[in-house]
Amino acid sequence: MKKQLQHHLMQALQECYRQGLLHSGTFPPLVLEEPANAGHGDLATNLALVLAREEKKAPRQVAEIVLGMLGDAGGLCRQVEIAGPGFINFFLSHRSWHLVLDEVARQGETYGTSAMGAGKRVQVEFVSANPTGPLHIGHGRGAATGDAVAAVLAAAGYEVQREYYINDAGNQVALLGRSIWLRWRELNGERIEFPEDGYRGDYIREIAGALDREHASHLAPLAEEPAVAFCTDFGVRQLLGQIDEDLQKFGIRFDCWYSERSLYDRGLVEKELAKLRQRGLTYEKDGALWLRTTDHGDDKDRVLLRADGPPTYFASDVAYHMEKFDRGFDLVVDVWGADHHGYVPRMKAMLAGLGRSPDDLQVLLIQMVNLLRDGQPVTMGKRSGEFITLREVVDEVGRDACRFFFLMRRSDSQLDFDLDLAKRQSNENPVYYVQYAHARICSISRNAAELGLQLPASGQFDLSPLELDEELALMKLLARYPETVEGAARLLEPHRIVFYLQELAGAFHSYYNRHRVLTEDARLSQARLCLVNGIRVVLGNALRLLGLSAPEQMQREG
Repeated sequence: MKKQLQHHLMQALQECYRQGLLHSGTFPPLVLEEPANAGHGDLATNLALVLAREEKKAPRQVAEIVLGMLGDAGGLCRQVEIAGPGFINFFLSHRSWHLVLDEVARQGETYGTSAMGAGKRVQVEFVSANPTGPLHIGHGRGAATGDAVAAVLAAAGYEVQREYYINDAGNQVALLGRSIWLRWRELNGERIEFPEDGYRGDYIREIAGALDREHASHLAPLAEEPAVAFCTDFGVRQLLGQIDEDLQKFGIRFDCWYSERSLYDRGLVEKELAKLRQRGLTYEKDGALWLRTTDHGDDKDRVLLRADGPPTYFASDVAYHMEKFDRGFDLVVDVWGADHHGYVPRMKAMLAGLGRSPDDLQVLLIQMVNLLRDGQPVTMGKRSGEFITLREVVDEVGRDACRFFFLMRRSDSQLDFDLDLAKRQSNENPVYYVQYAHARICSISRNAAELGLQLPASGQFDLSPLELDEELALMKLLARYPETVEGAARLLEPHRIVFYLQELAGAFHSYYNRHRVLTEDARLSQARLCLVNGIRVVLGNALRLLGLSAPEQMQREG
């Protein structure tokens, strides 16, 4: 409705200028917003106030001129009024809301998509967990968030690539290899003293067992250093395989798995640092190489190469992000744990030094998940020995509930995840409540078919019987969905889709509990069938956008 009304307003403005009623020729952004007070109409604009200074007229006078040319906006408006100093309030006709149902039926699964992104290339990098252990629930929240961000960006017309950055270089993976090697020696009867900082948990013993079965004869004669290196490579492959398996079970696939080690193997760290030197963005001090991040807002400069020569973790991160933009991405979105918040200003400072807008890098921080059972914290995983794994949670509550719960709050706010609530087949469970709305409408459609009642073809709907305020409110909600998707993409906030789903499902359940869809009146029944079918389409589109299923049948407790 906004876009159609904006189109009519623009035509009215052009005609005002053509006829000499207005003279500036200025076309400001036509901002239409929903008034906070429903009594002020469905949509409102400050257009007249914006134009008044250029036109050297009172805002109300400008508003009267524009409205004289606008009329009823091609039947979209039943009433238009000028309020306050010159705001224009639009009260849309029932017919205009009826058009929404026709649009939903016509577009089907594409309803809600747009060309806002204009094909700009975006890379979303998420999860990127160190391949030193199984994924935990924090990784799961990051996975659900990153995947949903990528999905809403694609729906809004961006060209999106999903990437996993494999941290397969550095001390952590070396410690993994040593931990596996020590467990392998222990498995073969040696008494060992396991280091305090070693990786524990049953999964290390499982990897050591697999190593013994597959490579014992090769590993046995090796000296310590090559043995640890062999165990490292084997462990990383094993854990990456398990991580990929867990993510696929969670409904997530990546377009690219990018190895940190490959940055060094291809000489990219040296190449990218050389670019920084050439631009004068680095300096040497105390034998180390520093990046001038304070020139662009960081609280201190950062070391790239230590005095003894080795690059810092920051150096490889800098090289990796420089190489991302070398690949031609217009926007890079990183999904990081909240403990990495200090990295954000230094990475943005690096981009600013290279002449890019710091806004070309957007970082979403993922806060902790508090896992509960009967309201009590769950603190220990069965397999990791230290934390709850993502696989344990998905196995217990299912993929849909897991993803929905992870997306119920802004990613930078802490989240309470109640396992018992997530499994409950009742309206208290928010994901069940939403999916049951979709299944309930599918049941209505099956009942209608049994009665010989079919949906008319698009463009042939007779929706005049839809006169209830609740029916109008439902159509307004459906009209808001495309804007909700665009807002979620623009702000990188997929939780907005979850909020929308809960609102739409709640409005439908309330309507259904008060009014029969299939009545003795065939015209009314068919109109209401068109309404609930539109709700079904939008519920399904939004659920699938978040990587959830849209079931046609569900069971209820009791």
